[in-house]
Amino acid sequence: MDLSIVTTMYQSAPYLEEFYRRISASAQGCAAEYEIIFVNDGSPDNSMEVALALYERDKGVRVIELSRNFGHHKAMMTGLSHARGRLVFLIDSDLEEEPELLQRFQAEMQATSADVVYGVQRKRKGGPFERVSGYVFYKLFNFLSNCEVPQNVVTARLMTQNYVANLVKHRDREVFLLGLWMITGFRQIPVVVQKGSKKGSTYNLGRKLSVFVNSITSFSNRPLVLIFYIGCIMSLVSGATALYLVANWLFFGGFLAGWSSLMLSLWFLGGLTILSIGIVGIYLAKVFTEVKDRPYTVIRKIYDHGEKERDGV
Repeated sequence: MDLSIVTTMYQSAPYLEEFYRRISASAQGCAAEYEIIFVNDGSPDNSMEVALALYERDKGVRVIELSRNFGHHKAMMTGLSHARGRLVFLIDSDLEEEPELLQRFQAEMQATSADVVYGVQRKRKGGPFERVSGYVFYKLFNFLSNCEVPQNVVTARLMTQNYVANLVKHRDREVFLLGLWMITGFRQIPVVVQKGSKKGSTYNLGRKLSVFVNSITSFSNRPLVLIFYIGCIMSLVSGATALYLVANWLFFGGFLAGWSSLMLSLWFLGGLTILSIGIVGIYLAKVFTEVKDRPYTVIRKIYDHGEKERDGV
């Protein structure tokens, strides 16, 4: 198998026919033998029915049906673990990223002998809020994490099978794929691409905040270290303040009056304590999840012309 194309489906039904047509045309210009793997991430629309219709028409199509929605990153990792091609092209099926990028990425890989060619946006798509929030996300992640990631990376990437085989060895239950891409290593080359937009993105503000918290706590213990240093600084400041007040009372007869300053201090320290306990709790929750060693997805059924249709294992 020369090439595997992996994509996920979640509310993707309106795009699948055009995606299939365009990615097939690109694949035919890049490989003599290829497969297209559709991973249904518990899509609530008729994406599965459309994918199965494509499966019936094309023996190069494989469909992996997950038992429920597990999340975009986990669905992609599941599809990558089933890819059999010498090269593997990962891309979203919503056409925000052009399927024709496959040919461009292959040319770059041949010219540079890279293990991975991936897309980055020259300028982040979306309105002011999306651009600012994206900028803040990457800056905070790179500051707090031990793993530095490039800004404005898109899903589309062409990878060698050797790279993919090592990528899927990561067994994180809380998957942050951008971090896993980078810590896997190998020679990775960015290519500037233009990403389109669609209405009704499934990544709302709450989900973006969840991704941010998961990414930081999955790839860095620096927030825990910061808690320690904040505690040390506050202890020193409070100790110095106490010495100053005692000296002021002994030698100058002065005192600090008023309940406002006392209540403000209590609220500040109480909030900081709760925040610190919450951060520690997130890390403990991740340890609790990881030690259970549960699979990050459950496959309901695999549709494959080369093998008898079977339930997932």
